[in-house]
Amino acid sequence: MSAASPAAPPQPTVPEAVHRRRWAILAALMFSLLIVVLDNSILNVAMKTIATPPPTGLGATQGQLEWAVNSYTLVFAGLLFTSGLLGDRYGRKRMLLAGLALFGVGSVLAGLSDSPGELIAFRALMGFGGAFVMPSTLAILMNVFERDEQPRAIGIWAGGVGLAIAIGPITGGVLLEHFWWGSVFMVNVPIVIAALIAMAVLVPESRDPAPGRPDPLGVLLSVVGLVLLVYGIIKGGQLADFTDPEVLLTAGGGIAVLAGFVLHEKRSDHPALDVGYFRDPAFSAAVTAVALVFFALMGVTFFMVFYTQSVRGYTPLQTGLLLLPLAVAQLVFAPRARLAVERFGARATCTGGMLVIAATMASFLLLDTDTPIWILEVLFFLQGAGMAHIMPPVTVTVMQSLPRRKAGSGSAVNNVFRQVGGALGVAVLGSLLSAAYRGRIDGELAGVPGLSEGARHTAGESIEATRALAERMGPAGRALAERADEAFVQAMHITVVASAAVALAGAVVVALFMPGRRGEPGGADGARGPEEDERGGKDEGEVRKEAEGASVPGAGRERDAPEAEAEVER
Repeated sequence: MSAASPAAPPQPTVPEAVHRRRWAILAALMFSLLIVVLDNSILNVAMKTIATPPPTGLGATQGQLEWAVNSYTLVFAGLLFTSGLLGDRYGRKRMLLAGLALFGVGSVLAGLSDSPGELIAFRALMGFGGAFVMPSTLAILMNVFERDEQPRAIGIWAGGVGLAIAIGPITGGVLLEHFWWGSVFMVNVPIVIAALIAMAVLVPESRDPAPGRPDPLGVLLSVVGLVLLVYGIIKGGQLADFTDPEVLLTAGGGIAVLAGFVLHEKRSDHPALDVGYFRDPAFSAAVTAVALVFFALMGVTFFMVFYTQSVRGYTPLQTGLLLLPLAVAQLVFAPRARLAVERFGARATCTGGMLVIAATMASFLLLDTDTPIWILEVLFFLQGAGMAHIMPPVTVTVMQSLPRRKAGSGSAVNNVFRQVGGALGVAVLGSLLSAAYRGRIDGELAGVPGLSEGARHTAGESIEATRALAERMGPAGRALAERADEAFVQAMHITVVASAAVALAGAVVVALFMPGRRGEPGGADGARGPEEDERGGKDEGEVRKEAEGASVPGAGRERDAPEAEAEVER
């Protein structure tokens, strides 16, 4: 019996001209990613300054500050899926350039705002532009890298997200020490200009060569459903009451509309999103893991700023520097996460990362009003290492579960789950923190002489409000300030336990449903691979072309698939 002939190597699907400049393209994409992620983290540092009366700030109220953040989040999350679809249909580079330009214009207008209302409106405009940037970067990445290099490229992409999250507060702190509050938005402008030039020169256009008929009803249902759901989540966090009728009506309405979206997509012969992808356990587990890890992480990051600044007394710039270990860990480990996946499998790697996240969340119980700060630094580093071993593998799983021509839709789904998970984390964990804090400080406030019921309620809303009252009381308020610190730390401990529980739930989901190592049940060899049918990275024409190429001696990169020629323009 003759020995079986060796399998032909996978045929390249990316044009040679694009393949040669793939790393330069990735660097250009990182510029675009940087401003969208950095903008959210940099604004947190400027909140106190914007709340200061003119001319230093805008005199924004607490509610106006919240909507300066939430108007961006609401528009961004609501349009993510739509922007991915438009990129697949009309060109991802085109959508990316338009989104960048709009984001830059919104940044200039936000920096020049004369009132909180203007700032809120222009932040919404920035969210509109950002929604067209985020999915496009990942979709383009999937179309300029061959399948075997995608995990490494996505690891670098994920590391860039971590870097942007960490350097945002640092950049904001430096700017606010030397310039006016609007500089935190104006800093986006040179980055946008550099990114636009790099994109125009380096990045090829790519689109779905056979997008089919549009699905306007599906798109409309997705936008309405996501906007209502995210608004309900945000409102519930603001009110610290998820049973409020307004919250139930908006969030419940959003869920109902999204359920209608799913039913419509299942029945449509030209769906905007093939919901059948969610029947793949690996795909569903990956997007669930994205949502759960950002739920836990964003909630903790939100209140950790108050711990470092309000309780420990660090400046905004110092707080930003304290986050550096988180960024360093992601920069070091995210590009190398693929090595752990190759050795242990995606299931073990992501489960381990989730367990590390859960352990660091629980370890925040060690933090008190005078805990050595190096303990926080170690926890941040471990948290970053855990994130670095989760985000690249789950992103690869999501993106390689879909055909390459649907990369925009896949990226949008990934980002929608991340955004909704993060918004839920801030709202739910923030509400839990607020309720726990009020329960521990109300008794102290009740003992303050001459304090009206309304003033007591306001002073119990947050540690900042209590400290403001203590400062007005002079030396007599010193004991109240100390009690506020203790009450906040106790409330924080309750919240981190909830965060750890969510991370543990994510570990269970990943351990049960993510693919394992090759040769294991549910592993790469045991499951239907993404390249084996229409749900994977290659379509029928690509598979047929590979079969033809394998029979032609010397077939190589120069013989690109016909679809690849249509998908990625030279």
